[in-house]
Amino acid sequence: MSTPDTVVLIHGFWVTPRSWEHWIDHYEKRGYRVLAPAYPGFEGEVEALNADPAPIEKVTVDQIVGSLETLVRGLDRPPVLIGHSAGGVFVQLLLDRGHGAAGVALCSAPTEGVAVLPPTQIKAAFPVLRNPANRHRAVALTAGQWHYAFTNTFSEEDSRALYERYAIPASGGIFWDSALATLRPGHHSTYVDYRNDARAPLLFVSAGKDHLMPPQVQRSNARHYTSDTVTEIEEVAGMPHLLPAAPGWQQVADRVLDWAVSQAR
Repeated sequence: MSTPDTVVLIHGFWVTPRSWEHWIDHYEKRGYRVLAPAYPGFEGEVEALNADPAPIEKVTVDQIVGSLETLVRGLDRPPVLIGHSAGGVFVQLLLDRGHGAAGVALCSAPTEGVAVLPPTQIKAAFPVLRNPANRHRAVALTAGQWHYAFTNTFSEEDSRALYERYAIPASGGIFWDSALATLRPGHHSTYVDYRNDARAPLLFVSAGKDHLMPPQVQRSNARHYTSDTVTEIEEVAGMPHLLPAAPGWQQVADRVLDWAVSQAR
């Protein structure tokens, strides 16, 4: 396979592609074409989605993954896929379906069957899961909840600035469906074949201070893979869930891209 020339950055929940703004510039300066697609209906700016969260209420995992598949299929060669939080799930789904030269899941949410629930994760996700009616809503975090879940290593002042720059509501329906998937028979929207030997290499990167998706989640997710293809996991000490904007992000960005290019197939 030829060396990848494109990086696809996939954002998570409670943020938009704007959360990748530093990485886009960084990778473009390294000579890569960088794509940071929005979920279907999320093409507007943060301010517009906060004013009208209707697209967030309606979006589904299948719609998101279908949109990403269409994008990746249209490229001349398989790209490097890098996803953050829920974006890490979408990277895993795309790899399982045969897309991408290599994948990186940063602070990834779990795919189906990963049932570990650390206490900090329960607390961080509580604003969504505390009320079953949130299955039909777009659920916003307060500035304080954002600080706990995303930016706990930042000062309150810096956390508030990041909240105002990046934060949008998240889909309660997708959160609830993911939480209940392990309890239901059959395969659901975040199912992957952990024995798929044909998928491209995958690297999990955990943030040591992550409250929303702590390292235990990624370790458990990685252990589920029993295929012969490359599956690795690393932990970055001292970083919060909002790793793409945390001090030291440049070193992480370079490390994961270098790994992906070296492993691409």
